[in-house]
This record gives sequence, C-alpha cells and structure tokens, in this order.
Amino acid sequence: MPGKSKQKSNQIKFLTGLILGIIGFCLPLFFTFSGLSYAGHIALGIFLMAAVFWMFETIPIYSTSMLVIFLQVVLLSQQGVIFSDASLPTTTAKQHTSDSWLVPAEAVDGERIYIANDSRNYTAIDVKILDRADWVEIRSNELQTDAKIVSNANHKLVGYKPVSFSLFFGTLASPIIILFLGGFMLAGAAVKYNLDKNLTSVLLKPFGTKPGFIVLGLMVVTATLSAFMSNTATTAMMMTVAIPIVAQVAREDKFRIVLALCIPIAANIGGMATPIGTPPNAIAIANLGQQGINIEFGTWVVMMLPLVILLLFLAWLTMRFLFPTKLREFKLSLKVDFNKSRPAIILYLLFAATVLLWFTESVHGIPSSMVAFLPIAGLTVTGVMKQEDIRSLPWEVLWLVAGGIALGISMENTGLAMWLVSSISWDAFPQIVLLGVFGLVALNLSNFLSNTVTATLVIPLAISMGTSGIAGEGFSLVISSLAIAAACNMAMLLPISTPPNAIAMSTGFIKTPDMVKVGIVIGLIGIVATLVLSQLYWPFIIN
Repeated sequence: MPGKSKQKSNQIKFLTGLILGIIGFCLPLFFTFSGLSYAGHIALGIFLMAAVFWMFETIPIYSTSMLVIFLQVVLLSQQGVIFSDASLPTTTAKQHTSDSWLVPAEAVDGERIYIANDSRNYTAIDVKILDRADWVEIRSNELQTDAKIVSNANHKLVGYKPVSFSLFFGTLASPIIILFLGGFMLAGAAVKYNLDKNLTSVLLKPFGTKPGFIVLGLMVVTATLSAFMSNTATTAMMMTVAIPIVAQVAREDKFRIVLALCIPIAANIGGMATPIGTPPNAIAIANLGQQGINIEFGTWVVMMLPLVILLLFLAWLTMRFLFPTKLREFKLSLKVDFNKSRPAIILYLLFAATVLLWFTESVHGIPSSMVAFLPIAGLTVTGVMKQEDIRSLPWEVLWLVAGGIALGISMENTGLAMWLVSSISWDAFPQIVLLGVFGLVALNLSNFLSNTVTATLVIPLAISMGTSGIAGEGFSLVISSLAIAAACNMAMLLPISTPPNAIAMSTGFIKTPDMVKVGIVIGLIGIVATLVLSQLYWPFIIN
C-alpha cells in the first residue's frame, strides 16, 4: 500500500507539473504584455515552463535544460522557424506640415517609431505626438522625406535582433562548463586513486581525540574537499569515514546526530569557497562574464573564504549547543596509504599544478577555464582516466548548468530580464535591502528547488536590474551575484534541499527536525553575514 500511495503521489506531481508547464509556455503566446517584445513573449514562455518543470521535476532537471536549449534554437535563433525568413514591414511617412508627419497608428510605440535600415534592422527615434487617430501626427527632426519606417511597432523583429543558433549551442562548451569539467576530472581521478581518503586521514590527524574537535576536523576536511569536488561526491565519500565512527557511539548519545549532520552541512558550506565548488558559483561567474566581468579563481576564494569560515564555525557551535554529548574522548583509527603507482603520481602533479595555476591567475593571466583544460588533457593523454572513468563523470550537471546559461542569454537578448525587473520601483529601496530581498528569495527557493535552478532564475534578474539602472547608482553586479550564489548554497533546511542532506538522511542517524534546527540558524545568520561582507569587505576586494 505505501508503494502504491507513493506511485499515485508521483503521478499527480507529474501531471500537475506537466499541465502547469504547458500553461506557462502557452500563456505569453496568447496574451500580450505591454512593453515586452514578441521574442520576449516566447522567452517568457520558455522561462515559465522551465521554472515549473524544474520545480516539479516533471522530467529530469537536466532534460529540462536540454529542452530549453532546443526551444531557443527552434523559436529564437536566426535560423529557427520563426525568424529565418522574417523581414520588417515598412511604409513611408507622409509629410503633413513643414515640421510634422503622418504615420500609421500601428507604427507608433509610445513616443517612439522605428526607421527601417534594411529588411531586418532598424533605428529607434523619439518623436513628439501631436494628434492620435488611425494616422498619428508626429514631430521629429530625424525624419526625412520618403523615409521608410516600420509599419508595425509590435512586429517580431522589433525589440529583438535574432542571434545565431550557435550562441545557444555554445553554452554546452562555454568557459564555465570547461571549468566545471576540469574539476570533475580531478575529483574523479582523486576518488579512483584514493587521494580523497588519504587527504582526509592526513587532515583529520591534527584534531586529536576530543569529540568537539573531531567534529570540527570532519567539517574542515569535508569543506576543503567540497571546494574542489562535487558536494554530493564529497558527502558520499566522507560518510564512509563517519559511519564507522558513529557505530562506536551509544545510541542514546546525541554525538551520533552531530557526526552524521556535520558532513552535509560542511559540504554545502564548503562549496561556496571556489568557483568550481557548486553550480550556483558557476552560474554567477557565467552571467558576470556575459557582462564582460571576469572573476579570477583566487579573487573568488578571497571574497568567499571569510564567509565559509564563519559559517563553518557557527554551524559547529550550533550543533554542539543543540546536540550535547557526554563523551570526553574518542579515538580514531586513521590509515594513510598513498598510491605510489605511475598514474597516481601523475594525478598528484596535475592536481597540484592546476590548483596552483588557479590561485595565481592574477600573476600569469591565464583564465581559470583554460587552466581547467590541463587536467582534462593531462589525465586522458597519460591514461590516468580511462574511457569508463570519463563515462562515469556527472555530465548531467554540465547539461543542467548549460541550460541555465542559455536561459539567461535569451532573457537578456529578448529584453525579458529588463521587463521583469522594471515592473517594480526598485530604486526606492536601499541597496542593502535589495540584496537582503534577493538573498531571502534565493534561500527560500533553494530549500525546495535545486540551488542550481534557483541561481539560474534569480541571478540574471539581479544583473538586469544593475545593467538597466533600475536598482539605482552603485548597485554592484559582482556583489549581488556573489550574494545570491552564497544564499543558494546556504539552503540546507530539509532532506530535499540538497543531495548531501538526502545522503545524510538516508543513514538513519538523523531526523528532519534535527536538520531544520541547524538549517534555520545557518540560513538566517548566513544572510546577515553576507550583507555585512557585502558592505564592509567585498567592495574593498573589488576595488
């Protein structure tokens, strides 16, 4: 019976998501929203459909990303079915008096008309409206006799210049995707040759035998590994270290809860530390890159490391307070046996060289995405990573991130992002309030959605507010993007919030209320800490 009930629940969830997603896609196609271009309506439909599908997981979330790219290529690209043969409809403005003209009412967009340069390009000019009827009398010093104007201001080419399909396909091999792939290659090789477990043993030894310091050691090691490996892989690996320790603790002792809970929390927090730590970081960098802003690997670490350290310490204190233990001493058995084979030594050298180059980008000037190709090429050329190893990499994560990048591109190019943020008078709010609002929205959404999905939806909106001037002067694209990415990574309230949480929950050592207690504290304190850093520390680093 429980199995049938769960199956029925999944079917209802699937049908609900499917119906709402289709409605979301079709809604902008049947209703006209003032101020939004024709292409913007299409992009809005894709955006709404993707948001619903990601939320309900109607199809796998990486499949939604692929669907986004497919629809963009078909519906928004220059070679797609809608824009491949599109041309601007034109008419001739009629001179009415010595300084006024008559144009069709459909050609007027507010107090603006469009002069056709050719069949696909135009120039917008501002005009003064003298009289409105079927033909509108306007005044403009920029109009000339026999000037060709666009006869329909709502035409599909107005407000959008179709881009090549390669722009959307290119997201699958964008620099940030290559950066992530390099990180995945290093992480996969580290697991294959037990570098991760050996590093864990080495790093845990200095923390002694006190229960509190053992937990702190587990958190520091987990966070360190999570900065360079996927949070999920780190948690899965560290759980194999923690479970034997938990088994030695009495069932009634709350130290069992702390040992199981500290690992997913540290993995979630540690992922903030580097650009390759989690997908939200990559999405922030990718969106900033589209604005011509490059965040170096080392710069990201310098900006985020204080927040990571603070949150790790606060999480450690919180768990010690909420789940006190009677134990005074606890001995660990830590074995260190580094693989000395030729492939393992090559891995050690490539790992060290890659990390060193990432941290010294400001010295040598090689972008971190280019450096990431060193392990990609090196590990495959030398045979350290075999064909089966490459197949086992989490390619679906790269697809998911690529879809998010593509969605941001279409929102920007069609004017959708600016249209969404211009509906509210954001400049009436202090910028620290705006950051707080964005942070809370990202935090709450990420507790129920994938943090990657949340970052994909929220970061482009914040950037559009900054580039359009809607957020007011001094609104930093870098600070807002980092704040949102950090907030996405702080979401660890529920077992469904992140894969690390789910892995920890599956051990049976912790319950949902345990996770909620710590998640609330980290989320709220984390947002406050982020706001403080955004005002007192991050501007100093940027400048």
